[in-house]
Formats: sequence, structure tokens, C-alpha cells
Amino acid sequence: MSLQTLWLALLGLLLAGYFVLGGYDYGVQMLHGRLGGDEEGGDGGNGGNRGSGGSGAVGGPTGRNGALDAIAPFFLGNEVWLVAFTGVLFGAFPHLEGTLLSGLYPLIVAILVGLVLGNAAVQLRGRARGARARRVWSALIVFGGALPALCWGLVLGLLLHGVPRRADGGFRIGPGAVFSPFVSACGATTLFLFAAHGAGFVALRSAPHLAARAHRVGARLLRGAAAAGSLALLLTLFGAGASMTNRTTSAVVAALLLSAFAAAWWSFARGHRVRAFAATCCATALPVLLVGAGHYPYLLISSAGQGLDIGHAVTDAATLRILSGFGVLVVPLILAYQSWSWWAFRGRTGRRHPSYF
Repeated sequence: MSLQTLWLALLGLLLAGYFVLGGYDYGVQMLHGRLGGDEEGGDGGNGGNRGSGGSGAVGGPTGRNGALDAIAPFFLGNEVWLVAFTGVLFGAFPHLEGTLLSGLYPLIVAILVGLVLGNAAVQLRGRARGARARRVWSALIVFGGALPALCWGLVLGLLLHGVPRRADGGFRIGPGAVFSPFVSACGATTLFLFAAHGAGFVALRSAPHLAARAHRVGARLLRGAAAAGSLALLLTLFGAGASMTNRTTSAVVAALLLSAFAAAWWSFARGHRVRAFAATCCATALPVLLVGAGHYPYLLISSAGQGLDIGHAVTDAATLRILSGFGVLVVPLILAYQSWSWWAFRGRTGRRHPSYF
């Protein structure tokens, strides 16, 4: 395997890792209103911990912190995967970065807006006074999770379908391309899938009564994701969907994705917390593999069959070798940090740590 391919695999790994870890952040935010009940059985914050982490402002019958408590120890920490992905994109694939980010500028801005609004709302809701202010921040929490989840799906849909490249190699995405049936179906798929992934994470981390609610919600959301994904697949079969370079590989990955959907739904229906979360982790990571392996060696394709391949997108070999030295240090550090945080805050909420929001 060449050094170029290894760096492309690393780029995909970082994005897939962000979809898995950041995806449940989005999902929990979207489900904040539905799965926000107190883990002790009420509808408010963790009453015994109202003095910790600023949660006293939201204790009582209107706090609804149960879902947010599940992600509290990991909140913002998962963004390190997105930062690392962006660093690899800028450093190792400068020609792809210049073309991709400029062409997808409206969607990238929308993702960043959602991240900023959602992160700020989660922090500020715990300091709000009055039910009306909390409702406003709660609405922004849901919006801040839904907008990036939808836009990431639209980005994946555009990459799968092919982008309208100009003679200079660049491209611009108009509303007609973004809201085409196939791309819209991909956006709806990730919206439902990330929400179901968030439900799986809440079920994994929460007390039994809240976990049972999360299982029911997750099963319903997976049906929505499967319906949207089936529409995207149907459009592809009729020639109005994805334009894949490696069709056999794409078919295998798509079959694995459908299997992950089925396994997640079966696990939710039967109350298997760990299996359900493991299946939604696979389902959120596989779309990245579908884009990368399905188009290899192209990183950007157009519906006409022309594309930007890895040889033209990657930086020179000398720079890659220099970057590899940093990669050998940085990637293990990211994995070590993530592993430590999961170990330190293992167990269900309310047992190993207090309420944070």
C-alpha cells in the first residue's frame, strides 16, 4: 500500500471516527426534548447534584437533563476528531481541500453554525433563569444537532452522486443539486440515523427506565432512516442516484450498511444496549467507507465520469514523509485520550459522575 493510500485511509478513519463520536452528540441534542427526563424518574435535573456543574439553575420539574447527562463527560472532546480530519485534509490533500471546501461552502458554513449554536446552547441552558429562557435554549440545542446531521448527509449525497465540475477543476453547488431527490434522501438518512445513534448512546449510559424509552425511540428512528436510505438506493438503481466508480465494492459496503441497520433495529427492539450501540456505530461509519472505497482512486467525481484522483489531490512525497512523523505521534494520542475518557466515565450516569448540564 502506497503512502498516498495510507494517508487517504487515515483521512477516512478520522472522518468515520467523528461520525461515530460526534454523531451521538448530534443525536442526543436532537432527542433532548424527548429523552430529557431525570434519571431518578422525574422530569427535571439530577436533584441530588444541583450544586455541581451549574446544574442548579435547571433542577426541578423543568430541567430535563437526562439525555444531556449522557454526553456531558465527552462534550466537546469528540470535536478533536473533526479538528484532526481538517488538519490532515489541509496538510496532506491541499488540492482536494481547496476544491472541496470552496465548492461546498454553504453546507460547511451551515455545519459550523450548527456546531456553534448547539455547543453554546448546551452550556448556556444550565445558566438560564426561567422556563421561557430554557425553552429557547432547548430549541437551539435541538437545532444545533439537527442542522449538522442533515448537512453532513447532504455532503455525502453530493459526493456519492457527483459534483458539477467546471473547466478549471472547481465546482459550485446550487440549490437544485443540494435538494435533488437523491441528495435530500441522503440528508434525511443521516438525520434519522444520527438521532437513532444518540438514542443508542442514551440507552447505553442511562438508568433502566430512560434506557427503555431510548430503545423505543431508537427503533422508530431507524425505521425512518431505513425508509430514506431505501429511497436513495432505489433512485440509484434507476440511474438517478449515486455514480460509483467501483460498483462491486460499493454493493458490498451498501449490504454491510443495510445489515447494520437491521442489527441495530433488532437490538433496539429486544433491549440489547451494547449491541444496539455497536450496530449504530457501524452504521454511522460505513457511509464514509462507501464514499472512499466506492470512488477510489477518485476523491471527487462528476456525473460525466471525470474526477479528481488521489495522485492530483495529495501533496508531494517529501511533505507526506514529514507529516507521517507527526501522524505517528498525534493519532495514538487521540486514541489514548478517547480511551481514557471512556474508561474514566464508564458506567451509567448518576453513578460515576454528577449532572453537568
